[in-house]
Amino acid sequence: MEVRKRLRELGVPVGVLQPGPWNAITDVEGVRVGHVTLEQDGGGEPVCTGVTAVVPHGGPMPATKLRAASHVINGFGKTAGLVQVDELGEIEAPILLTNTFAVGAALEGGIRYLMRREAAVGDGLPTPNVVVGECNDGYLNDLRRLAVRPEHALAAIEGAVSGPVPEGAVGGGRGMVCCGWKGGIGTASRLVPESGYTVGVLVQANFGSAEDLTILGAPVGRHLRPADFRPPDGSIIMVVATDLPWDARSLERLARRTAFGLARLGSVASHGSGDIAIAFSTAAEAKPAHLDGGHLASAAFHAVAEATEEAILNALAMAETTRGRLGRVVPALPLEETLRLLEQR
Repeated sequence: MEVRKRLRELGVPVGVLQPGPWNAITDVEGVRVGHVTLEQDGGGEPVCTGVTAVVPHGGPMPATKLRAASHVINGFGKTAGLVQVDELGEIEAPILLTNTFAVGAALEGGIRYLMRREAAVGDGLPTPNVVVGECNDGYLNDLRRLAVRPEHALAAIEGAVSGPVPEGAVGGGRGMVCCGWKGGIGTASRLVPESGYTVGVLVQANFGSAEDLTILGAPVGRHLRPADFRPPDGSIIMVVATDLPWDARSLERLARRTAFGLARLGSVASHGSGDIAIAFSTAAEAKPAHLDGGHLASAAFHAVAEATEEAILNALAMAETTRGRLGRVVPALPLEETLRLLEQR
């Protein structure tokens, strides 16, 4: 089996800003990530799916709320919880990523987690808002088996850790396809210049056309095409974490800038693509982003665009060739050929 590596590990940096120590969303202090990957074949079509949890802090939830916002680039998606996020400007629970038919199961798993931590949830305390994002992995995974259950979401949350994040065909990314190649989970971070703050991004990448795939300005998709050409519709969920002391309005502006990182890969947010970003801050205080004339805001916008771009590239670089339902195989992005094309830029 080919050893998969990030482009940065292969000597190809992405952008100009400095990443954090792990080059991951977990570089934002307190943020943890957990996966449960389902790939067993228990009869019938193979299972090729899972759940990824982003746990925003280690404090009590839902009592400890964080400022948050979302931005919908294209709304062909079936998320849960975003209406309340945008109404109140806060999150109070882990963010879960999974497949389209598993939103309900993941939501229940998140609720069960919160009820374990606080007995009065829903009975004396307000009902909590769990956020779930989804992408359709039905090309490789038999959606109708409803393989993801609440206990899988609960396990992903309880297994979340800081430090390096497993990427590629893991967790909610197990069955995802990105630009015709195997996609999945990817993450990256950037240190916001001259500030001491960090922006981290984690994506569940399942979007795009093979012929449109662009890597660091090189039209890779015009030269490398998988044998089984896939249509451009799909989805991507982008979770942004930061320790910037920003209010919800400023975080919504930050979430918008993920679109620029996404576009660098060749995405046009096609009709059937659900392209959604969720941003939150772990900082204790809150203030508007533009109080210094916008210098910090511009630097943070640069950081989130680069981190989004590299997170998607990490998903592509780290995902291995995967076999799923109906004997379908989605190949991994060929790294050696990609590097040769990048050298010709």
